[in-house]
Amino acid sequence: MSAFPPSQRASRRLRLSAFGLALACSLGIAAPSAAVPLAGATDTAVAAPGSTDPNQAKKQVDKEIESLKQQLDDTSVALQNTYFALRRTQAALPVAQAALDKATADVSAADAYNDDMAVKLEVAQANEARAVDELGSTRAQLSASRTRVARFASQLYQDQGMGQLSVALSATTPDDFANRIAMNDTVMDVQQQSLQRLATARAAATAQEAHIRALREDVAAAKKAAEAALAKAQAARAKAADAKAKLDALAVQQAAQSKTLEAQKANERKSLDAAQKEQARLQAILVARAKAEKAAAAARAAALRRAHRAVPASPSGTGFLSAPSDGWISSEFGMRFHPILHYWRLHAGRDYAADCGTPVRAAAPGTVISAGWAGGYGNRIEVDHGILRGVDLVTSYNHLERILVSSGPVSRGQVIGYVGTTGESTGCHLHFETYEDGIPKDPRRWL
Repeated sequence: MSAFPPSQRASRRLRLSAFGLALACSLGIAAPSAAVPLAGATDTAVAAPGSTDPNQAKKQVDKEIESLKQQLDDTSVALQNTYFALRRTQAALPVAQAALDKATADVSAADAYNDDMAVKLEVAQANEARAVDELGSTRAQLSASRTRVARFASQLYQDQGMGQLSVALSATTPDDFANRIAMNDTVMDVQQQSLQRLATARAAATAQEAHIRALREDVAAAKKAAEAALAKAQAARAKAADAKAKLDALAVQQAAQSKTLEAQKANERKSLDAAQKEQARLQAILVARAKAEKAAAAARAAALRRAHRAVPASPSGTGFLSAPSDGWISSEFGMRFHPILHYWRLHAGRDYAADCGTPVRAAAPGTVISAGWAGGYGNRIEVDHGILRGVDLVTSYNHLERILVSSGPVSRGQVIGYVGTTGESTGCHLHFETYEDGIPKDPRRWL
């Protein structure tokens, strides 16, 4: 049967209420308000988009992620990927919640429509049953009328007619004649009435049969509508269950991603601590070297003066260094807020975005003082350019794919390596730094 009878509709409504309660209870673990928050989130982490359009929500998150990538050049790929995956999951949660809310509303609407169709089917069936009963009564009346008419016809045949002339001729007295005439009129009236009832019953039966045919068409249409309504309600319930399953899966996925992110953040902090220690060690070496270089330069100048010879002038102004790469500038020197680890750090150089394998050139004449692996900096070359403007200037070239010059002098524009993405790097680029007496300074002061 395609629809529920009245005796089942109440219990079905109770089951629907229980289903709705179960949905509401289960939503508590998956609703956006109860979703696992991004650990240590600050105002820099954009909230999950409110759009329920999946495509629009994805575009918003992709735009946010793209803007964050420029701040995460020196962050491990694993941490970035987990963070971005979590952001996409967080953005998908409101969309899934909206889908579940709509599916739940559709279940209620479909069940209400199914109830209406069930009632209409019952009414149509009741009307048909009543019309069939009425037709049965009419057919009984028709049968009785036919029987009476048949009896009259039989009696007339047996009596050889009931005309007034034959009645008059068979009378024996005047009173008998009058009585016979009156009786004949009465019999004829009864006969006429029986014929009229027969005709009326026939017309009524014909009309009722046509009415029943129409009612049966109504019943067939009501059955079809009830079946469609039931199918729609079942489909809506299945869709709601699917939406609920997706929301639950997203909640589980979010919790797992958050847990993974915390572990990777801890590893990232350890890596950064190690990188900072390595940087401090290298910087101490550069500071000591700068002091020695300045002392040696001062001694050379003093010797020239004692010999009454001119001391070479140091270049002034910007433009001493040439661009080390043909790539475009993707990030400048300055303080950066890490959007995942939530701390301020110095981006101690200038980034040139270029394809891996692109040549890296010495920015000025100098001497390679170190070349090799430098932790988070990956493959690194450091070039000392001597005392300039009263400071010892050193340039460093980081994240190289390959090192070509490991020691000795280099000339301006000489290819010393190739752009790469080694160390704590998420994409092919050259991280270029300048040091003045071992202290990192903005390269734009020399370019």
